[in-house]
Amino acid sequence: MPSGLAALLDDIATIAKVAAASVDDVAAAAGKAGSKAAGVVIDDTAVTPQYVTGFTPDRELPIIWRIAKGSFFNKLVIILPVALLLSLFLPWAITPILMLGGAYLCFEGAEKVWEKIAPHEEVGLAEELAELTSSEHETAMVKGAVRTDFILSAEIMAIALNEVKGLAETSIWLEAGTLAFVAIIVTIGVYGVVGLIVKMDDIGLKLAGREDAGSQAIGRALVKGMPKLLAALSTIGTAAMLWVGGQIIVHGFGIHPAEFLGLYEGALAWVADAAMSGVVGLAIGAVIVLVYHQVTKRKAH
Repeated sequence: MPSGLAALLDDIATIAKVAAASVDDVAAAAGKAGSKAAGVVIDDTAVTPQYVTGFTPDRELPIIWRIAKGSFFNKLVIILPVALLLSLFLPWAITPILMLGGAYLCFEGAEKVWEKIAPHEEVGLAEELAELTSSEHETAMVKGAVRTDFILSAEIMAIALNEVKGLAETSIWLEAGTLAFVAIIVTIGVYGVVGLIVKMDDIGLKLAGREDAGSQAIGRALVKGMPKLLAALSTIGTAAMLWVGGQIIVHGFGIHPAEFLGLYEGALAWVADAAMSGVVGLAIGAVIVLVYHQVTKRKAH
């Protein structure tokens, strides 16, 4: 499991302990919750760059900021109060709601796979450029990113809430504080990294223009390597949607795929669970995509 975010949260928790005892409780709980949610956070970071790829450099950071604001709104204004209310009055409803969100991730991931393999009409370069630079396209991409972020954010917040409720002593205020803390730190971390990724080629150009040979070599490597990295992240992001979506659904039914292979813990169990969940996610997503396209065709006629 990636440990970068967990380490960051642990450092922040240490600083918070010096500030005040109440903040210490929140930060400690957030550090533990962040460790558990790190996998979904990494998936969120891998998914987002594909929504920014293709835009002109001057629009990349503004688009990321728009998505980040949507993510803050998702976590703090919608998910946090709803999660607390559900945990108090309808705790049984949390899992089915998350499973519906998981089904949407499966659909979105399978739809992206379909777009890659299905024949489609070739679009001219001028038309493609006009679409990429249109405000309608930008708005559509931002809305799509915020919708996907909502599902992943709900999973992160659910994991955090579950960890806080597992503490010996808890309260509604500790739960609310921990969720808010995780929401802020995770959003800053994810979209800070995404911003760095999409601007890395610009950084490479600046380094390549310097006089010293070392900077030039690093700059050229960044410029050449970033398109490949972004293409890889697009594939990883699609796989992450299928994996997380499938995992939410199978775990919602109380099924842990790796256990069928006799694997209960460790890296191999994690890989097996992720792979099998991804296959389930692709199958579920393919069914939803098929139904969706059939319905849209009938409406078109």
